[in-house]
Amino acid sequence: MAGSTTAERGERKRESSGPPLAGRFGRFGRRRYRRIIASAVVLVFLGTGGFWLLYGSDLVRVERVSVSGTDVLTPARVREAADVPLGEQLISVDTEEIEARLAKVLPRVDTVDVVRSWPDEITLDVTERTPVLLVHRGGKFIEVDHEGVRFATVSKAPRGVPELKWEVPGTGSAAAGLRRFGEDRLTREAVRVAGALPGPVARVTRSVKIRSYDAISLELTDGRTVDWGSGEKGAEKGRTLTALMKAEPRARHFDVSVPTAPASSGS
Repeated sequence: MAGSTTAERGERKRESSGPPLAGRFGRFGRRRYRRIIASAVVLVFLGTGGFWLLYGSDLVRVERVSVSGTDVLTPARVREAADVPLGEQLISVDTEEIEARLAKVLPRVDTVDVVRSWPDEITLDVTERTPVLLVHRGGKFIEVDHEGVRFATVSKAPRGVPELKWEVPGTGSAAAGLRRFGEDRLTREAVRVAGALPGPVARVTRSVKIRSYDAISLELTDGRTVDWGSGEKGAEKGRTLTALMKAEPRARHFDVSVPTAPASSGS
């Protein structure tokens, strides 16, 4: 019997292989394609809607400005200085510009966090500078913070803040020290001393007197005095002074300028 021809073998192969792939999977491919198109349309819609909500909707405009953290300053004064643009889209508010404006207008403000509180509020969280020394000048008091920044002038001295006094003669080594280091640096050194005082001593310190960079002294409210020296080794000097005051409660003068060799006198 003669074998099948090439044409017959090709015909049987096509019959056994079934319909083409496109015929078997085309329906599922079309469904997947439609899903991709639908998803893309939804994403475009959401993106357009989100953009409109942030930049075009009245629902997210600035309606309120709240202030927290104030002590001396009033919330109303902070809001006035911040000048937050009411009615502007919340997303468009320049928070860094507000921070810079507050720092310029209100030197008492040390730091401020400007926060968008959705959907319609700006929150100003303020940290005020705290005075550690006062400079008496012209019948008023200039407040100096822990960084030596002179940030405010007040008519009444805040309770518990010592006054910075200068004891610099017009000639001699003390005057030379002032010319060498400058008033600002010597003020920072006095601030450094004030910051190192133990709590019980700080509360009864009436003034921090500065004669030169390494000749700073304290006057306490009861008339006792302390030679502190420079601002170096402040923690060690504080511990030494505390121990010395306990050991010599009747002493009127203490010297901790060299903390390893303290001294006291008077009774």
